[in-house]
Amino acid sequence: MTYTVAQIAKSLGAEAAGDTSLVIRRAAEPQSAGADDLALAMDPKYAEGLSQGAARAAMLWPGADWQAMGLTAAIFPERPRFAMSGMTRLMDKGQGFGTGIHPSAIIDPTAVLGKDVSVGPLAIISAGAQIGDGSVIGPHCFIGMDVTLGANAYLREQVSIGARVTIGMRCIIQPGARIGGDGFSFVTAEPSTVESARKTLGDQGAAAAQPWIRIHSLGSVTIGDDVEIGMGCTIDCGTIRDTTIGNNTKLDNQVHMGHNVSIGDNCLICGQVGIAGSARIGNNVVMAGQVGVNDNIFVGDGVIAGGGTKLMSNVPAGRTMLGYPATQMDKQVDLYKAQRRLPRLLREVAELRKVVFKSDKDD
Repeated sequence: MTYTVAQIAKSLGAEAAGDTSLVIRRAAEPQSAGADDLALAMDPKYAEGLSQGAARAAMLWPGADWQAMGLTAAIFPERPRFAMSGMTRLMDKGQGFGTGIHPSAIIDPTAVLGKDVSVGPLAIISAGAQIGDGSVIGPHCFIGMDVTLGANAYLREQVSIGARVTIGMRCIIQPGARIGGDGFSFVTAEPSTVESARKTLGDQGAAAAQPWIRIHSLGSVTIGDDVEIGMGCTIDCGTIRDTTIGNNTKLDNQVHMGHNVSIGDNCLICGQVGIAGSARIGNNVVMAGQVGVNDNIFVGDGVIAGGGTKLMSNVPAGRTMLGYPATQMDKQVDLYKAQRRLPRLLREVAELRKVVFKSDKDD
């Protein structure tokens, strides 16, 4: 898989200079790039690495003096980081999955596969499943009963999709993701200590210990178009209605979505985020790593939650949140600053006590 500098620049809608007929075999960091590599030096701070490598061509920032860097050709994208999306898509060699149906795959006779579907070794496709045109089902995947998978889905190895899950077009699901497990939903015959503690914010009351009884998951999971789900994600079925994910939402690795959770369109949910049952997440929400979301709350459109934030109550649209419990980011930063000043303030108070009361004893 090789491309000329001119072909790469055209695919990115970017300007190119120098000998654009140079053939590029791969992209590389400047200091390790070889003569047939495209060095990625899209910020001036990376330019010095070019002298350590052997690249003849590089992708640079607009206005960079490529000739002074000793290059033979250069590409100048207007928005360098956005250009990474197109460049990596063009040069991605894929995972090497074979085409067609592997002889070891198990496909129920009632399953319906569209045109040009690829099914890898030891994959299982259950009764009533419908697989869209051009989809790739990787090795060791499990597709449950009556699953609907849209066109051009791409499932990496060992993905598991439970019964009656519906997934839209062009989804990408990374290795080990588990979609459509039962919700973590249990109840006691009489009001439990947990219910009492929630009402009183602490007092467990006089409730006796009782066994937990399962509430079965009658709903499933519905996922929109252009969704990406990272490695090791777990998405529970809804209790009655489906757990849902909107169009173009991206889940990083090890994200957990509890039963009945609803996530809107175009959200970015980073690694190790946990969203408890029946929480509702709006559109265009960003949650950084290890954010926790309480059950049965609403997070409005456009909310950004910084790393480690714990959202314990409803969050209005457009807020930027941080901390545990979460507050608006600017207020949380002020609190952090105040906490750091406390030791100095305490020392100053102690000195004032000595002056005023002629004593260093505490009350």
